[in-house]
Amino acid sequence: MATLNAAIRKARELRRLDDISIKNGIQIIISSGFYQLHEPVVFRPEDSGTKESPTLIVAEANEKVILSGGVKIKGWKKLTGSILGLPKEAIGKVWVTDVPNFDGSDLQFRQLWVNGQKATRAKNYSGNAMGRILSWNSKTQTCKIPLQKNINLANIKGMEMLIHQWWAIANLRVKSVKIEGNTAELSFMQPESRIQSEHPWPAPWISEKTGNSAFYLSNAIQFLDEPGEWFEDLLNHKLYYWPKATENMASAEIIVPVLENLVKIEGTIDNLVSFVGFKGISFEHSTWLRPSKQGHVPHQAGMYMLDAYKLDKAGTPDKPTLENQAWVGRPAAAVEVTYAKNTSFENCYFEHLASTGLDYKKGTSDNEIKGNLFKDIGGSAILIGTFSDEATEVHLPYNPSDKREISTNDKIENNLITDVTNEDWGAVGIGAGYVQGIKILHNEINNVSYSGISLGWGWTKTPNAMKNNTISANKIHHYGKHLYDVAGIYTLSAQPGSFITENVIDSIYKAPYAHLPEHWFYLYTDEGSSYFTIKNNWTPTEKYLQNANGPDNLWENNGPKVAESIKQNAGLEKSFQYLLKEKSVDANRKINQAVDQSVVFELIFKSSQLPTEHILETFAKENNLLPSSIYKWNNRLVIYTSSLKVESLQQTLKRLNASEIKLYDNIFYDFRREAQCAEKPVAEWENIILSANLVKDAKLQHEYLDYHRTQFEKWPEISKGFCNAEFQRLAIFRKDRQLMLIISIPKGKKLDDLNPKTTLNNPKVDEWNQIMKKYQEGIEGTKPDEVWVFFKSIE
Repeated sequence: MATLNAAIRKARELRRLDDISIKNGIQIIISSGFYQLHEPVVFRPEDSGTKESPTLIVAEANEKVILSGGVKIKGWKKLTGSILGLPKEAIGKVWVTDVPNFDGSDLQFRQLWVNGQKATRAKNYSGNAMGRILSWNSKTQTCKIPLQKNINLANIKGMEMLIHQWWAIANLRVKSVKIEGNTAELSFMQPESRIQSEHPWPAPWISEKTGNSAFYLSNAIQFLDEPGEWFEDLLNHKLYYWPKATENMASAEIIVPVLENLVKIEGTIDNLVSFVGFKGISFEHSTWLRPSKQGHVPHQAGMYMLDAYKLDKAGTPDKPTLENQAWVGRPAAAVEVTYAKNTSFENCYFEHLASTGLDYKKGTSDNEIKGNLFKDIGGSAILIGTFSDEATEVHLPYNPSDKREISTNDKIENNLITDVTNEDWGAVGIGAGYVQGIKILHNEINNVSYSGISLGWGWTKTPNAMKNNTISANKIHHYGKHLYDVAGIYTLSAQPGSFITENVIDSIYKAPYAHLPEHWFYLYTDEGSSYFTIKNNWTPTEKYLQNANGPDNLWENNGPKVAESIKQNAGLEKSFQYLLKEKSVDANRKINQAVDQSVVFELIFKSSQLPTEHILETFAKENNLLPSSIYKWNNRLVIYTSSLKVESLQQTLKRLNASEIKLYDNIFYDFRREAQCAEKPVAEWENIILSANLVKDAKLQHEYLDYHRTQFEKWPEISKGFCNAEFQRLAIFRKDRQLMLIISIPKGKKLDDLNPKTTLNNPKVDEWNQIMKKYQEGIEGTKPDEVWVFFKSIE
C-alpha cells in the first residue's frame, strides 16, 4: 500500500469479511521514511483486533519510520538590506522565505525545528533571562513592565507575553501597549484577559522579598536579535530565521508543524477500539494553536481555564473553605486515545511535539505504554484519565454512574521522558487524573520544568473514582527547571489502596524565578490526598510536603537511608536502558541542596484535649515521623524533628487541636561530639528532652546567652564533662523565655548513669551549674522548686 490510511482500510475490510488470512493477526509494516500526514490517522471500533488476532503497526526492522504532522520549509534566501523593526545586529545575518500557504491562507505555527533542534521564537530577553513585572491591575486587566533600551513596543501586532505564576505560566496575546516614561502598560486580548485577571490561583506574584512574577515578550521582528531565533510575519507572508554558526541554510532541514493530532484512536463507551498496537514508530511535528488564537491560562498540569473566578462567599457542599471556581479544557495531543482497551505503544518515539505527546483521555482500560522515548515536547509527555470534563467545576469529585468512563488498569512502564514541558512549563512528565488501578513503573523522568509525576485531581477528600493506583520504582531527577510548588511525585485527593513505593527522586534544579525559592519537595501529597502508602522511596533528604491531607496516609522508611538495592533497581530496566543515550540535562543550571537542621515543635493543650497515644502514633505514621520523636509532659507535647518538615507540620499539626503551637528553630548552643570531643558519634542514639524558662529579667537573659556563646572557649571543662558522659549532642533552643534542651545519648543507655560522669574529677562543671541556676525557672505547671522538666517519649 502507498499510505498508512490505505493499509488500515485494507485491514478493516479483512476484519469485516472475517478473512481466514488474519487468524493470527494483522501486521502493517512500514518501511523506512519520513511520512508527511495531511490529516490524522484514525482508528475506529471497526479496526479492532482480538487477543488472538491483534492489529499491529510496526516499523520495518531497524528502520526509522517518522509519521510527521509537519512540513519542510524551503526556498531560503539571505535577507539583503533591512526591514522595518529588524534590530541592527541582525542586519546581514537573517535568512527569509515565504510562509507556506495552506487552505488558502498562511500557515500559522508556534514551533520551528532546524536539523531536529527546536529554534527559539523571537523574544525580548536573551537566553534564559526574563524580566520582572512592575504591577498587575486586576480591575483594569493590565500589567506594567519596565521598558528595555533600543526596543520600541509601539504598534507591534501579534506580540505575546509569557508570565510565570507560581506553578503555571500564562500565554497572553497583547492587545495594546501604552508607554508611560520608562514603563509600558500592556492590555490583552479576550478571553484570556478576563480569565487571567479574575482567577485567584495561580495569580501574578508581587513580592519585595522574592521578586515579582517573571515574564518575557515574544513574536515580534524587533526581538529577532540573536542566532537561533525566528519570526513569522503573517502580515507580509514572510518567515525569518537567524541561523546559528553551525547551521548551513543551503542544506539545513527546517520543519514547522501543521497537524494538532497525528493519530487518533476513537471508540465509544459501548464499542471500544481494542487490540491495536504501535511498535517502533516515531510520531513527530505536531502543532497546538490555542495560545495564538485564544490565549492559554492554565489552572494546573497544563489544563487551561475556560472560566475561573474568586467566590464572594467561600464554601461549596463538598468543601466549606473553597473560595474559587474553575472550569478547564484539555490541550491537544499528538496521539489521542478514547474508549480503548488492550491497545499499546511500545518502543515508539514521541519527539518535536507542540503540546501533549500521548493522551489516553477517557474510558481506557488494560492498555500499555512501554519502552518509549518522549523528548522535546512542549507540554506533558503522557496524560491519562479524566481530569475534569469542560462542564464540570474542577473541585467536584468525579465518580460517574457508568464506571466504563474511568480509565482502569492501564500501565505505563520503562519509558524515558526527557526535555518535556519545554513550552508550557506547568505541564508534567506523566499526568494521571481520575484513574483506577494504574501502574506507573520503572520510568525515568528528567529535565522537566515542573513535577515529574502528578497523580489525581479534584482537591477533595470525598470518595471518588480513584483507587488502587501504584507509582513504583521510577527514577525522577533534574526537575523543577522553572516552576516550584513542585515535587518529583505529586498527588491530589482520596485514592484508597494506592501506593508510592521504591522510587528514587533526586536533583531538583534551582529555578531562577521561583516565587518561593524553598518551596520545592521530593514528595508532595496535596489537598485531600488520603489512603496512600508512601514507603521505601529514596530521596537525599526528607523534604516532603503534606498539605491539607485527608485520613489514613502511611509514611514509612522514606529518605536517604533506604536500601541501596531499591536505589539501584529504580528507573529503566536493563532491556530498556539503551534509551538512556537520549537523556538530556541542563548542565548550566545548579541543583538545590536542602539544609537539614533540627527544630522543636511544642503543642499546648487544654488538659482534657490531650491526644491519646493511639492518635499520636497514627499521626506519626501519616506524617513520616517516628513515634520516638514525639514526647509528652502534663498537657504539652514536643516533636523533635527536621527543619525540612516544618512547612508540612505547620499545617498537619493543626489537626491535633492544640490551643497553642510553638516552633523552636533558634539553636543558640550546640555541642557536637565530633567537633568538641574529636570523636565520631555512635551509630544510634536516643534523645532526652527537657524544658525550662529563663527568668524575666532581660539583663540576666543576656548574661545567660553570653555564657553559652563563649562556653567552648572560656569554659572548656564543660565540653570535657560532656565528652566523658558520652553525650553525642547537646542543643538548646529558645523561643521568647522558654528553653528546649536536647541531650542525645547512646541508644540503650540511661541519662541517670551518664550524667554523674560530667562532674567526675571536673569541679568546673559544678561551678557552671551553680551559676546557671540564677538564670532559670520552671515553665507553667511545674512545682515550686522544679526547674527543668523531662518530656517522656510516647514510644
